[in-house]
Amino acid sequence: MRIFYGVLGAFLILAPSAYALEVESPPVLAPLQQHAQAARLSAKFLTRFAYKPVPLDDALSVKIMTRFIKSLDPDRVLFLQADIDTFMADSAKIDDAIKREDLRIPFSIFNVYEQRIVGRMQYARNLLKHDFDFSVQEAYSLLRDEAPWPQSEGESDDLWRKRVKGDWLRLKLTGKADAVIRDTLDKRYETSLKRAFEYKSDDVFQSFMGAYTTSVDPHTDYFGPKAAAEFDISMKLSLVGIGAVLQERDDYTTIRELVPGGPAQLSGKLAVGDRITGVGQGENGAIKEVLGMRLDEIVQMIRGEKDSVVRLDILPVDAGPDGSHRLISLTRDKISLEKQAARKSILSVKDGDATRKIGVITLPVFYEDFEARRKGDRNYKSASRDVAKLLGELKRADVDGVLVDLRNNGGGSLTEAIDLTGLFVGKGPVVQQRGADGKIKIERDDLPTPAWKGPVGVLINRGSASASEIFAAAIQDYGRGVIVGEPSFGKGTVQTVVNLDRAANNRKPKFGELKLTIAQFFRVNGGTTQLRGVTPDIILPSLSDPKGFGEASYDNALPWTQIKPANYTPAGNLAALLPQLQSRHDARVRNDRDFRRFVEDIAELKVQREKGVVSLNQAQRRIELSAQATRLKARTQINGGVDLGEDDGLQANERSLSADIAIENARRNAKDVLLNEAAAILADEADLQEHAP
Repeated sequence: MRIFYGVLGAFLILAPSAYALEVESPPVLAPLQQHAQAARLSAKFLTRFAYKPVPLDDALSVKIMTRFIKSLDPDRVLFLQADIDTFMADSAKIDDAIKREDLRIPFSIFNVYEQRIVGRMQYARNLLKHDFDFSVQEAYSLLRDEAPWPQSEGESDDLWRKRVKGDWLRLKLTGKADAVIRDTLDKRYETSLKRAFEYKSDDVFQSFMGAYTTSVDPHTDYFGPKAAAEFDISMKLSLVGIGAVLQERDDYTTIRELVPGGPAQLSGKLAVGDRITGVGQGENGAIKEVLGMRLDEIVQMIRGEKDSVVRLDILPVDAGPDGSHRLISLTRDKISLEKQAARKSILSVKDGDATRKIGVITLPVFYEDFEARRKGDRNYKSASRDVAKLLGELKRADVDGVLVDLRNNGGGSLTEAIDLTGLFVGKGPVVQQRGADGKIKIERDDLPTPAWKGPVGVLINRGSASASEIFAAAIQDYGRGVIVGEPSFGKGTVQTVVNLDRAANNRKPKFGELKLTIAQFFRVNGGTTQLRGVTPDIILPSLSDPKGFGEASYDNALPWTQIKPANYTPAGNLAALLPQLQSRHDARVRNDRDFRRFVEDIAELKVQREKGVVSLNQAQRRIELSAQATRLKARTQINGGVDLGEDDGLQANERSLSADIAIENARRNAKDVLLNEAAAILADEADLQEHAP
């Protein structure tokens, strides 16, 4: 059984011109038999084995329908009120439809959704033939998730007129000529239009099942066969392929990045910017043209068995559309996804006349290669094993403290969270679990002695969830280190993944996997991180919106509760040091120009977030841009001269590849104000412990 503590997001990739022509209707999608069977099988597990079983009845049916509609049109810009009335007339029938293995209702809704995309994109493209009056005082609302649905076609047209006008003005304010703006936006809207013709039945089913599972609880989820494979890759941080990051740009599948040490990079045959126009299997397999295909399908064609051969038809980066192609062969190999692996760095922090070295371990996810571990592979990929190695290296570097950066770490493997805690605490209970039967199970680590006994700090934010919260809470409860940042996500539930094909004795993947909540976890002190998260000892400014992000934002989240504490012995007591740490922090940031500007940026972001509307008046927007430009110059100083660039009004795939990569690198290299302050707080902790009476 695989246990996960993670927050997973679902996403759609918009694919990549000519002016608007009459477009035929998108294909009508229908459910496959395997979809209906997978839905019914999932319902059996969800109604019997979930931590808080929810009966599949009319009440849940209405919730599923509401979530499904919201997942398709979250900003209420596609459907009309008449569409919603029609959909909701069947809202109490979803439960019976699942039981009867009849999914025509959600598929009929999705087919209307496709038609609305086509209609709105055609309308948007036709608007580009006309000019806009930017002297008019009007605005476009950015927060439409609770807005009324358009009552008529005319109301929808006006909504989209403002939306297109806003897109145009944003580009106009960057100095782009009207002809360039027309072409850019026409391509953008055509991209969305094309997507309506690329959806497949599996996409509809994935969306529908997502609405069903999250109606049971926020962290129950469904993965179709393809999504399940991607989830497994994300956990074991490896796959078999050529080692190239691909991106869709101008109808081409383009090489965005070559993974160091991968077959593509080692061969010297591929370069960033090269375009893949065809894929063939084996030494002699026919080359299949991939122009116009979905990116995820092309990726699947390029991946394969280790040591097998894939052939690629390449249009070089410096060649025009009619340039010469070249055919290359690559042997697939295991690729390690190092960007998600634990990594270390060392920060120098001034401490009076002295300088302290703070080791930073950044952990993006609690990963573990379950399959390799089960097979007895001694070198299986593991977050805690990698961190143990990094701690050894930091010891040899003679650092004064270790800061674990868990910002935006949404969780992962429970085993890894426990083992990682043991590296800093040693032997003892780490977390308590309460199952659906009410029984309490204590999970503990058996490491005789900690791998690191020096000062510890943990940096968290709102995106730190599940396994991150288990680790941070244990460090806090044991008095082992100082927790710095903003209150964490608040996910205190346990999930397991059920292979539906295995349950149905299917030989080939057909039904996918179900991730369902089976337990709730509690801290060793008896409290839970559910809903409230982990409250830092030293709170830093927050960029996130707690009302829209975090466990408390879910309408069906479990409440906070507590049980008896576990029998554990604190490793230390930082309570006496916290007032001094807070005092030093307050004094330092009061005189830190970079930190103050960062706080000002957050305040401005909050104002813009709460404002929720954007002006479509050119003069007013120029005034706003002037103020933004002033702040941007200050931010450039904060970032050590790294220019993050002004808003160019473009989406990522509309810039040149080199420009987009440059922006990405600039953001990566920008000064991290919060990390620097967290390191300074840890340096204070080391100093206070060193000079304690």
